[in-house]
Amino acid sequence: MAGRVGEYKVMKVEPQSTTLYEEYPTNLQGIQTVEIRPKIAGYIQNILVDEGSFVKKGQVLFRINDNDIRATVRSAQAQVKMAEADIVAAKINLDKTKPLVEKGIVSKFDLESSESTLKAKEAQLAQAKANLANAQANLQYATITSPTDGFIGNFPYRVGSLVSSTISQPLTTISNTTEMYAYFSMNEKEFLTMVKGLKGQNMQEKLSHLPDVSLILADNSVYKEKGRIQTASGLVDPQTGAVNIRATFPNKEGILRSGGSGLVRIPQHVDSVIIVPQNATYELQGKHFIYTVGKDNKVHPTEIDVLVGNLKTNYVVTSGLKPGDEVVVEGIASLRNNMPIKPKLVTDSGSDNKQAQSSAEQVNK
Repeated sequence: MAGRVGEYKVMKVEPQSTTLYEEYPTNLQGIQTVEIRPKIAGYIQNILVDEGSFVKKGQVLFRINDNDIRATVRSAQAQVKMAEADIVAAKINLDKTKPLVEKGIVSKFDLESSESTLKAKEAQLAQAKANLANAQANLQYATITSPTDGFIGNFPYRVGSLVSSTISQPLTTISNTTEMYAYFSMNEKEFLTMVKGLKGQNMQEKLSHLPDVSLILADNSVYKEKGRIQTASGLVDPQTGAVNIRATFPNKEGILRSGGSGLVRIPQHVDSVIIVPQNATYELQGKHFIYTVGKDNKVHPTEIDVLVGNLKTNYVVTSGLKPGDEVVVEGIASLRNNMPIKPKLVTDSGSDNKQAQSSAEQVNK
């Protein structure tokens, strides 16, 4: 029937509290990642662990063929014994020379020569012992052990490969993943907003008062352990304008692996904000609008500024609405400016308004 006024559901907006969530891409790294490199040259004789396995500190990983090194050790031991024998002979000669000098049988020059010979032999012994210690150290280096607990990486070299301290790739890497570092960044404005109002005399103290953060895994599931933001770089990257941040997550079950990716989700509690359903708004030329109901029950498009955050079906309105305003929450596609309607107010206890407002606390799970 022409001129018939349609009924539309409207909601009276009131300030309320909610939690917004911001998400940032992150790269995961174990708290300690160590490259395993040989200190000596030789052929890999044994690989005693498998790729991806968990190892303990001190566990043997590789053995390098040590036949040549053992021969060097034996040669160095022989050189030490020869040097020791030379010292004994030099001391005997010196002891014989001293009384002869006193009796004037030989000159003082012969005594000085004997003393110099003894000192030279002692120096040769010191050099021989140093060579032996070096050879014995190299023999120990032929057995390569893990410097920490952690997970083994890939093996670019296999049994029989010739390796040395100058190889381009390490034998493997070991990642201690009992705790994980999640590295991410945000722009300077976001960082200042995050730390504004936090207690503390310095940045480290302020960061300690931030709420726990969540980790969204690559399969979009939420990691069950919460993390903490621990550090933020003291400089803003001049190229990107970003602040680099590190959060730490426990990883007792070993689910997280070094090199993994995900999203760090940071909660932000806000008070006294107006929340409206997304389906009550529309966009025009990049701006958001909502239909408000005037005293004459005519609707008018009202421009609003919103925070999207991670609310599933709602917007947080930062400007454009005030407490007590009534907005149309359904059927806005058929509305026009100054169009009269018959408003049907949905209350807090009504199922319609419950759907419109309760999801303000929800986030994607």
